[in-house]
Amino acid sequence: MNALLIQPLQNLAIATRVSTVVNVGTHGLRLPSVLEDPSAGWVAEGAEIPVSESDLGEIEVVPSKLAGLVVISNELAADSSPAALQVVGDGLVRDIQTKLDTAYFGNLAAPAAKGLASITTTTINAGAAWTNTDPFAEAIAAAETKGVVITNFVANPADALLLAKVKKQTGSNEPLLGLDATAPTARTIRGVPLLVSPAVLAGTVWAIPQSRSFVAIRNDTSVTTDASAFYTSDRTAIRATMRVGFGFPQPLGIVRINITAGG
Repeated sequence: MNALLIQPLQNLAIATRVSTVVNVGTHGLRLPSVLEDPSAGWVAEGAEIPVSESDLGEIEVVPSKLAGLVVISNELAADSSPAALQVVGDGLVRDIQTKLDTAYFGNLAAPAAKGLASITTTTINAGAAWTNTDPFAEAIAAAETKGVVITNFVANPADALLLAKVKKQTGSNEPLLGLDATAPTARTIRGVPLLVSPAVLAGTVWAIPQSRSFVAIRNDTSVTTDASAFYTSDRTAIRATMRVGFGFPQPLGIVRINITAGG
């Protein structure tokens, strides 16, 4: 199922691109949550090393089922070229990717997996509009005080466009956003890649450390076909199912940047 669903999905979904992906074969994934680091100290040679207990918690990520179903005529299945059938499969993958990202950045009702909007993160107020990259520097610094490194910013396309229009200074045509000469379409803010997803609420930019965001995918992912349910109409169903969940062991290491108008 890796080539049919998992790999294309991981390449498309922002959730998997900004997170640590873990494939699990059990009911769920347990992640240690460090509430307070242990305390070390200088010790004389031969002296007893004092015991220091870190404040450890634990979160359990239980994957929820995400599924899609598409029905095609048997004529299409039999007569189409592999490229045409690939279009059908790609559409199913894109739909699952959209649902996955919507859950990751949101706080959807059960049975959907709980995402970033369901946890208490660090918040930065960027004012009434995007005018400079200072809020992003604050987000990077806020994460660093928690011992983590921001690896991606993710914005709604509307906010990415507004940020792209901001110039370095009045009268200049030079964009404030950094550009990668080796990848002309890539964007960076303060050296950190900026990705775009319609699943992000307008007026919000997420600053995400990959080491503190986990996507757990169960190994029982499947893509199957069956003609029996649609026998009388001479059609075949293509069904894709996967079980996925999100885990954030250090919520305050993730930063939500808001402008007043959007949040």
